[in-house]
Amino acid sequence: MDKMRLDKGDWLVVCDGRKALILENLGDGMFPNLHTKEVHEQPNPSTSAQGTDAPGRLHAAAGGARSSVEQTDWHDEAERAFLRSLASRLDAAVSTGETTALTMVASPRALGMIRADYSDAVRKALQGEVGKDLVKLPVYEIEKQLLLTGAAR
Repeated sequence: MDKMRLDKGDWLVVCDGRKALILENLGDGMFPNLHTKEVHEQPNPSTSAQGTDAPGRLHAAAGGARSSVEQTDWHDEAERAFLRSLASRLDAAVSTGETTALTMVASPRALGMIRADYSDAVRKALQGEVGKDLVKLPVYEIEKQLLLTGAAR
């Protein structure tokens, strides 16, 4: 496996559906030195804590048949909104030249959600994606996991 390469000024974005760390490499490709540039967090209580109503019911126009309506997954909706806003932030950073290259590290679920919201500019700047949930680790541990052990791009 090749070691992941981050050049000076490249961003490493580590996220899940509730938290995002934007890390900037202040070192170089040979000796990376990740520093926290931004932290984005969103409190996201469980769906049961966000919506307590029972699922709705539909009545058929003819006859007495009824069926239930699936309850909205508020937790899932909040994750999608958080990742949409993160994608928007990344688009702004790439469009204004704040960074020219970034690598995404997220749980496979979060990666699947955020991909739909990548702008063309973000897609061009994207150096790679890693399907790992590392957002709860300290920065030095993220650095060790990805840059020193050679996570695949």
